[in-house]
Amino acid sequence: MNWSKGGPGVKRGFGFGGFSLAGKKEEPRLPQKSHTSFGATGSGGGYGKNQQLPSFYKIGTKRANFDEENAYFEDDEEESSSNVDLPYIPAENSPTRQQMQSGGGSDSEDDPLDAFMAEVENQAAKDMRKLEEKEKEKKSAKGIRDDIEEEDEQEAYFRYMAENPTAGLTQEEEEENIDYDSDGNPIASTTKKIIMPLPPIDHSEIDYPPFEKNFYNEHEELSSLTGTQVLELRQKLNLRVSGAAPPKPCTSFAHFGFDEQLMHQIRKSEYTQPTPIQCQGVPIALSGRDMIGIAKTGSGKTAAFIWPMLVHIMDQKELEAGEGPIAVIVCPTRELCQQVRTERRSEGNLSYSLRSVAVYGGGSMWEQAKALQEGAEIVVCTPGRLIDHVKKKATSLQRVTYLVFDEADRMFDMGFEYQVRSIASHVRPDRQTLLFSATFRKKIERLARDILVDPIRVVQGDIGEANEDVTQVVELLLSGSDKWGWLVRRLVEFTSSGSVLIFVTKKANCEELATNLTQEGYSLGLLHGDMDQSERNKVISDFKKKNLPILVATDVAARGLDIPSIRTVVNYDVARDIDTHTHRIGRTGRAGEKGVAYTLLTSKDTTFAGDLVRNLEGANQSVSKELMDLAMQERSSSSSSLLSSTSSYEGYSKPTTGAMGDRMSAMKQAFQVLPVSNFSLILGFAPLLLCKAAYACNLCF
Repeated sequence: MNWSKGGPGVKRGFGFGGFSLAGKKEEPRLPQKSHTSFGATGSGGGYGKNQQLPSFYKIGTKRANFDEENAYFEDDEEESSSNVDLPYIPAENSPTRQQMQSGGGSDSEDDPLDAFMAEVENQAAKDMRKLEEKEKEKKSAKGIRDDIEEEDEQEAYFRYMAENPTAGLTQEEEEENIDYDSDGNPIASTTKKIIMPLPPIDHSEIDYPPFEKNFYNEHEELSSLTGTQVLELRQKLNLRVSGAAPPKPCTSFAHFGFDEQLMHQIRKSEYTQPTPIQCQGVPIALSGRDMIGIAKTGSGKTAAFIWPMLVHIMDQKELEAGEGPIAVIVCPTRELCQQVRTERRSEGNLSYSLRSVAVYGGGSMWEQAKALQEGAEIVVCTPGRLIDHVKKKATSLQRVTYLVFDEADRMFDMGFEYQVRSIASHVRPDRQTLLFSATFRKKIERLARDILVDPIRVVQGDIGEANEDVTQVVELLLSGSDKWGWLVRRLVEFTSSGSVLIFVTKKANCEELATNLTQEGYSLGLLHGDMDQSERNKVISDFKKKNLPILVATDVAARGLDIPSIRTVVNYDVARDIDTHTHRIGRTGRAGEKGVAYTLLTSKDTTFAGDLVRNLEGANQSVSKELMDLAMQERSSSSSSLLSSTSSYEGYSKPTTGAMGDRMSAMKQAFQVLPVSNFSLILGFAPLLLCKAAYACNLCF
């Protein structure tokens, strides 16, 4: 090895006679550093074979990438695999090419299984199309409503409870995970918390202090009334009273004997005279008697038990530390609890310094327990949450002497019978109990016998009837698209007289209508079940304060919405059933005020038209010729002979006296022309002569 000075064809440097690698490309030389040194020599002036390069020499070089190396080998694999996957293309004029062109393929192309499955799928598609066409024809022929959504969890729950009345006897109110709509109905959740009723208690082991519960002194004007005059007065008020020695009904607030503080608050609440249920219910409650009150919506029944409750509490000694309430009002839902507490405050806050606590599912257990421990004379509660607090020793029922069950029928529908009974059994036996309900079914009657002592039953009006203070107007339109024009033309007039509540059946249609009205420049609120509870509360609050003159809502607002400023209700879509319709129109005409309810019908609403006719007749309101025609179409569709005899209104166009006149005359004419075979069918194949004789004596109707 020697030093080569270089020359023609010879490189300069150490090496074997200038030997170098001919095919290797020379790497670019890096700038030399001052500390560069050579520790060993190699061929071509490089480093030795086993010697590592210094770290500075690697500056700027690209680090090896394993992904790139793998990609190098994968490219070869892809190329090889792509060559394998290429379809076979026969050469021109080859026998295989000629066979393919003539239609003779391989065995796989003419697989009999594939051909069979394709034929089955084609036949299934044809059958499905035929079925859809039949459904469309059936809907168009019968006028089936398509504006009703499928049952949600809440609706399915109530339908199941109606079909299985004993299924929910052990079901309890959902507390922490329950969600409520603004109607006060619970929305079923995935998790349920079962709350067992309170255990039995032996009242003989408890020393209850005596208390007074009779505070009623009959006014001299009432004392002079005879028995006949009392009956006439009750008939005038549309009251039916049963029970031992009921007090005479009052006709003025002065007859109640309230003190000046309470009378001042009543006058401030803009009451002019007591409602019928108040005329009879307040004297009963003031006299210390147990009562069953059955009244229609908006009748003023809440004030009928709040005013006597205030008098009852003020006669008791003040609460001491650790004692429970004096009065307990049990309600089925959260919204009703809030409504009752609000009305209690408006009646008694300025008159007496009484404390009240609302205890219901969904609220903070800790805050409610703290308020109960601080002391409250009045507790408005739902059954399950009150039982929770009693079990946790947050409150006691030993001081309770005034017990109210509001809307007891709804609590039974929701499966709270055991809880209601356990609460009543934990209150002292000589208490005063008031039970209010919209109906008086057998369950309510059994409960009344068990928890009430010698009660007086007061029924105002017919059970479940529509409010006569609401004027119902039925508008028949050609199609659903005509509803929008009708509403826009009249909405300004409606808002000038007061707040307007518009009911729509489907949530999507509710949002669409609200959007369209907003684009027209109207200020309104939207309310449906998919909204959060906080959003619903804000909308209802703004509507009550008249910040929003219009509210577009689903049937969420059909129950439990007590807003006196509502003057107009518009049923943009007809209700699912007549009971919901009654609660819809009951949002106006409350507490003796007058209201108007408009219902928009189309030719598809034949089934609902018949129920609406009965509803109008029950409220002593007139039935139009057009509505009667629409209602008779549903009846006539079940019999071709009846269709030919009732397609015209001429035969029964002349009305008779009374609300039932039009309907009776129409039905009589229909049966006159009904064939003999249909008479026998209707009467269960009874003798025809008996039917004719009964009809001649006007006994059929």
